[in-house]
Amino acid sequence: MGSFKEVVQNRRSFYALSDKSPISDKEIQDIVEFAILHVPSSFNSQTARAVVLLGDQHRRLWEITKETLKAIVPESAYPATEGKIDNSFASGYGTVLFYEDKAGVRALQEKFPAYSDNFPVWSQQSSAMHQFTIWALLEEAGFGVSLQHYGNLIVEKVSKEWKISPDWELIAQMPFGLPLEQPGEKEFLPVEERVFVFK
Repeated sequence: MGSFKEVVQNRRSFYALSDKSPISDKEIQDIVEFAILHVPSSFNSQTARAVVLLGDQHRRLWEITKETLKAIVPESAYPATEGKIDNSFASGYGTVLFYEDKAGVRALQEKFPAYSDNFPVWSQQSSAMHQFTIWALLEEAGFGVSLQHYGNLIVEKVSKEWKISPDWELIAQMPFGLPLEQPGEKEFLPVEERVFVFK
């Protein structure tokens, strides 16, 4: 197990995945539950929700995504879209769906009206922390992972398929599987242009 810094440094986006897993399904569940329990949220709102899809359920998600995209992507461009989904997402072992409970956000807006405009923003920030934590922990376990954002296109069909509350907002989809190839080198903007210290 690497240090926290090493885990953060090594986290990457992997786009070539196989449907194998280096850990048990229970260990995958433990990773997601750990993040849901321990990642912070504003006012301890705990509005993050996660759905873990494995096996046929995972593949069904990406079939829904392809069906949806086929209806809106130009016919000439669809084969490339289909190939990307088949080889980079559906080919993996599973997908984590990240949600935020809008009912919880609304309750905070009503309870603390002075901060009303901030709660949806803070909800998204907390979701991002959940995504990063699970992403890093899955990669530490040996998976290749990426983060996708088809939610606004597929949310209704996904909610119907898995009977998800309409109050849950679908934020992101995280496919994972054993990586088949390594990503390229990272490129960085100069850190001195991005971090300023005043003493």
